Amino acid sequence: MLDDPPVVGIAGAPEWARRAERPLRAGGYVPVACPYVADWPLGLIDDYPALLLVDAAEPTWAARVAAVTTEQATRRMPVLVVAPDMALEAAALQVGAAGMLALADLDSGLLDCVRAHARRMDEATRAALACQCQEPLPPLAQLGVQRFNAGAYYAQHDAFEEQWMAEPGPVRELYRAILQVGVAYYHITRGNHAGALKMLQRSVQWFAQLPDVCQGVDVRQLREDAQRVRHVLAEMSPAEIATFDRSLLRPVRLVDEGEPGVET
Repeated sequence: MLDDPPVVGIAGAPEWARRAERPLRAGGYVPVACPYVADWPLGLIDDYPALLLVDAAEPTWAARVAAVTTEQATRRMPVLVVAPDMALEAAALQVGAAGMLALADLDSGLLDCVRAHARRMDEATRAALACQCQEPLPPLAQLGVQRFNAGAYYAQHDAFEEQWMAEPGPVRELYRAILQVGVAYYHITRGNHAGALKMLQRSVQWFAQLPDVCQGVDVRQLREDAQRVRHVLAEMSPAEIATFDRSLLRPVRLVDEGEPGVET
């Protein structure tokens, strides 16, 4: 997802949506409609927009913004409020919005606002991550993968947490992403539906910052596996957790055969 064109979500169905799409596409962004549905704001995480546009003409806009900026799985997602004028700017900032744009400035000012507020990895960090992703998986992380793939989901946490704490560079999010998926799988084996779903929801933001392969880990595969598990869980009632198909708890795949934890 790191190398995909950045997504800008347009919440609800505002009258200005079509107007916003033109400058967004011209600037290299992908506009995506984000309807107000029952699972708001968790319904946003599959696309995980680099920025979300919210219409202040929608009566519950402030509550919608606050829900995004306080939910653990979405709170790092910047929100830009589009309003008839700037009179509501203080209210928007109070509920956690990154900024406000007057509707009259939509055509001329939207792209600058998006560039200023969208969650994008800067070039220096991107270069550092690309360099680190070419390095081999550190021994502690290898141990974490071995434990994960052996179904020792509780024990994998300790190895990945220690590696994450010891690593100051951007590749540390690789370890956090795997760790959180492993903790979610642990909760599934313990019958904790809510805990598993919460951890999988939170892991999405870290996967969004990673390339498809990093330090030999098939990040794309793990991301897709975790998403599949999350969707199955979301469709189950908590009482059905004992019937969860554990064959969906697939191992971490390493790209190079012969590496620890690889399924061949």
